[in-house]
Amino acid sequence: MDEDRRKRLAWLAGHVFPHEGEVAGWLRRTLGPADDVQDVIQEAYCRICAAPDLDRIDNPRAYFFQIARGIVIDQLRRARVVRIEAVADVEAMPQPDDQPSPERITSARMELQQVSRFMANLPERCRLVLEMRKIEGLPQKEIARRLGVSEHVVENEAARGLRLLIETFGAARETRDVVSRIRPGGRRARRRD
Repeated sequence: MDEDRRKRLAWLAGHVFPHEGEVAGWLRRTLGPADDVQDVIQEAYCRICAAPDLDRIDNPRAYFFQIARGIVIDQLRRARVVRIEAVADVEAMPQPDDQPSPERITSARMELQQVSRFMANLPERCRLVLEMRKIEGLPQKEIARRLGVSEHVVENEAARGLRLLIETFGAARETRDVVSRIRPGGRRARRRD
């Protein structure tokens, strides 16, 4: 697999796949259960992957909804026999709201709280460098001036802090995975493959 394709698939996995359930639900509510929602979703994935510059998509969720809606409209145009209700349903399809769902807002807040807890446990200089760089958006030179250290030290502390955060997140995720596989009473849950 070439590097561009690998990057595209990683982008799709990180920015579009998380919205599949929401798009599928929206399509089911709009088109009804008789229509093949999964075909629309798979076609949307193909079209999104073929987009010339994925990094320029500001709102992947809204883009996914827009592509799915376009596919449904294309299918209706190509159909030889179209139910009048289907045309009315598609024309009445609401444009997806660009605002995140309450679930996504809650999830993001929980993640932010977790990051804040993890950052509070970093060594002080690492924490200060990360806060100034990533939260305040200060340039490396300004951080070095404020802390009275070289830019090289700032660069090393930022890398060290990010590495520690990544390790902490990985350990937390592994712990969460282990806990989710254990049933109450200490017995392991059986895997269903």
